[in-house]
Amino acid sequence: MATVTTTPSQRTASERSSELNVLVRKQRSLWADAWYRLLRNKAAVLGIIIVIVFMAVAIISPFLTQWGLIHDPLKQDTPNSLMEPIWTQSKFTNANYPLGSDQLGRDILTRLLWSTQISMLVGFVPVSIIFLMGVSIGLMAGYLGGWVDQLLMRITDVIYAFPDLLFLFIIMATLRNTAIGDIQGGLLLIFVAIAIVNWVGMARLVRGQVLSLKEREFIEAARAIGAKPKRIMIRHLFPNLLAPVIVSVAFGIPNAMLAEAVLSFYGIGIKPPTPSWGVMINEGFTVFSTTAWPVLLPAVCISIVMLAFTFLGDGLRDALDPRMKL
Repeated sequence: MATVTTTPSQRTASERSSELNVLVRKQRSLWADAWYRLLRNKAAVLGIIIVIVFMAVAIISPFLTQWGLIHDPLKQDTPNSLMEPIWTQSKFTNANYPLGSDQLGRDILTRLLWSTQISMLVGFVPVSIIFLMGVSIGLMAGYLGGWVDQLLMRITDVIYAFPDLLFLFIIMATLRNTAIGDIQGGLLLIFVAIAIVNWVGMARLVRGQVLSLKEREFIEAARAIGAKPKRIMIRHLFPNLLAPVIVSVAFGIPNAMLAEAVLSFYGIGIKPPTPSWGVMINEGFTVFSTTAWPVLLPAVCISIVMLAFTFLGDGLRDALDPRMKL
């Protein structure tokens, strides 16, 4: 039986288009392909949108107060205390306080908007410190090995042995009334405390990645041409371990936010009257039997932001894993 061959000119347009799409997909870099797959994940895109909205709110809330569009978060109006949200259709509502007011007559909507600044700062600043500390220590321990690895990992093990939340409580309770605890209402101390407690997980993750990469052929080639250890760690190892580190950072941000909320709820976090969601929940519990809204509204905000970062973290994990197909 004769074999029929098809010349390029005889191929259908759809076949040529399919081959062209395959070639274009092969030309995308790892990061471009990860971004493409991330945008196909609807939950991750929703998480990105929510995070961007909350970051925008954190930036513009001071200007909204300056322009008179929202109240001063510290302004008290005791005759209008414990107002209900306007949708409750209660007789204890006031159009000037659309989400109600707390026991001191402060506008809940304004305090929620201003609290977004604290949560975003607590989410990103300590995690940035954790990233720098964990990656640096993990790279040195994993690549240099020997006594450097032993020393750094023993320090890591000592800190890792403490329960995270208990260690965080001890640091905050001990240093809260010192000079560092008074800076920005205790915000700097929270940054330092969260970073001290959580950098060990990042360091162990990076060290494990380095141990699996440092004997690979491209590292041997870099050594063969005389590359110094510093250059190998920064130019060759670091870019190749970024994928799991980015995922860890994405999950670390909501954990830091929750840690601040827990500390503030127990009264050892942000110092009043600086508004934060944890402080609002703490103060709202004193009037919880009268009205639950001062507790429920900041709790909902915390839940939404944490869920958004969880969606984003899951999407990044799937997008950066070449074995995953959306």
